[in-house]
Amino acid sequence: MIVPSILQSAHQWASEVLTPGGAAIDATTGNGHDTLFLARQVGPDGHVFGFDIQEQAIQNTRRRLLAENAHRQVTLFQKSHDQMYEVLPEELLGKVQVVMFNLGYLPHGDKTIITRPDTTVRAMQQALRFLTSGGLLIAALYTGHPGGKEEAGSVIAWASGLSPRSFQVMWQQMVNRDRSPSLLMIEKRS
Repeated sequence: MIVPSILQSAHQWASEVLTPGGAAIDATTGNGHDTLFLARQVGPDGHVFGFDIQEQAIQNTRRRLLAENAHRQVTLFQKSHDQMYEVLPEELLGKVQVVMFNLGYLPHGDKTIITRPDTTVRAMQQALRFLTSGGLLIAALYTGHPGGKEEAGSVIAWASGLSPRSFQVMWQQMVNRDRSPSLLMIEKRS
């Protein structure tokens, strides 16, 4: 048996629901890996909206998208992911197929700038309203850095309280590895 990495699992789940011409949100663009994946999935007729508070992350993502000629279908915001309501068009509510979160800090960046439980949970609450029926919120949770365990705990506690009539919630993790990343998937039901 070959166990996929957290990133491979996230992309596999997203590819099941994200179709060409669709809409997606990368709530934490980082170095642009997920943003590029989403842009390729939606193709030139779809659209991806990306968020990150760090200018370096936005620049890294933009460079990656330009190098792969996938920039035309992406709009980037140098804003916190909990500002979705403020910047995304209202007509996007209920129409997004996938929202991805890759929590923690910017790899090869300033490790003191991290995602935080309060803004992350707020962003996830907003993201659920943007999801279409059958859409997925996918979050990679990292616990190996200061604040990561607390954030993961807050996210899992919040997700555990979601109504099973409206959402299916699954949490994937390695149980034999201390502080290993885990993956949370929330599917919006009809």
